[in-house]
Amino acid sequence: MLRNLLALRQIAQRTISTASRRQFENKVPEKQKLFQEDNGIPVHLKGGVADALLYRATMILTVGGTAYAIYQLAMASFPKKQD
Repeated sequence: MLRNLLALRQIAQRTISTASRRQFENKVPEKQKLFQEDNGIPVHLKGGVADALLYRATMILTVGGTAYAIYQLAMASFPKKQD
């Protein structure tokens, strides 16, 4: 039982210590330069093609949802007559 506990503790310590040694390249200065560049592009589109696609999808869903809501309100405002 004590051996298992010690082995588990060693594995946990190894995992934590090796995870902290990994270093990633700091891309923040590059991103800051990109987003602060004065090139006439709105900040929400400066991320590239992915940002443009997400923006267009959001706009389509927003306009479509608004049109659908107005349609449903109109249908609810004028109920069909019962014969």
